[in-house]
Amino acid sequence: MSDYKITAAEAQEFGRVAVLLGGDSAERSISLRSGAEVLKGLCNAGVDAFAIDLCAEGADPVAQLLAAEFDRAFLILHGRGGEDGTLQGLLEMLKKPYTGSGVAASALGMDKLRCKQLWMGAGFPTPAFAELRPETDLAEVARTLGFPLMVKPVHEGSSIGMSRVLDLDQLKAAYAEAARYDHQVIAEQWIQGAEYTLAILNDQALPVIRLETTHDFYDFNAKYEANDTRYLFDHQLSEARYDALKTLALRAFQAVGCRGWGRVDLMMDSQGNFQLLEVNTLPGMTDHSLVPMAAREAGMSFAELVVSILRTARRDREA
Repeated sequence: MSDYKITAAEAQEFGRVAVLLGGDSAERSISLRSGAEVLKGLCNAGVDAFAIDLCAEGADPVAQLLAAEFDRAFLILHGRGGEDGTLQGLLEMLKKPYTGSGVAASALGMDKLRCKQLWMGAGFPTPAFAELRPETDLAEVARTLGFPLMVKPVHEGSSIGMSRVLDLDQLKAAYAEAARYDHQVIAEQWIQGAEYTLAILNDQALPVIRLETTHDFYDFNAKYEANDTRYLFDHQLSEARYDALKTLALRAFQAVGCRGWGRVDLMMDSQGNFQLLEVNTLPGMTDHSLVPMAAREAGMSFAELVVSILRTARRDREA
């Protein structure tokens, strides 16, 4: 347990803090785990915090928020309904400060298609892709992008519904699987190279993590269950390349309009160029999660991390 404690004055300034967790997305189980860790960290630091599972069985999310007495919210709902601007908009109407990105940035960050379109329009590097619809000629997509391909639901996180495909039959099956989770699906050109993730806190980059997995890609199991996934702070980059990686991630984060905290995932392609994969506006905070790992490497305890995030809580119009 961390011995980090906030002052009585800061505890009074924070007031009563609602940790909003759970939700009803495909990432509910991870949100419950993340939320439990966040609540423990805040309480250990001396914050007057309590949890609200917005989609507990039989519960009405709006009624819960209207009935609860709190001064600010720590958001840790992953996926749709919590990470996509919906909850942020409700808290705006309630005039409650909250952690993380505002309405528009949350919606963009959750939408892989529009986030990539924004990055491309801003001149940032991101893998070539195609939107998949029921009428899409998948054979033409394969000819244009080549194999392997990564197929992704547009509005899911935690690698849910994602597949690496090597031929047309696998592409058809992967599209059907992704479409179970979302009516919008993209196929993205496969990048063969080192994978990096960069956590951002208060517009500052935390230490870069290089990921290694024995799986085909960094999938749900590799993220949350596997014990053989390697999280390396030996990034194997020159100082100039390391600075370029951090600069790209920060600029991409800011271009989406993100604030407070989050995470940007990137890969280095076979030509040595960095490629943006996606931005996470409410990353995981479990014992397998990347942001707490990066914070520890920077010398920050979990309690310090969650309090630092809490300090960023404000309303979108105050940004």
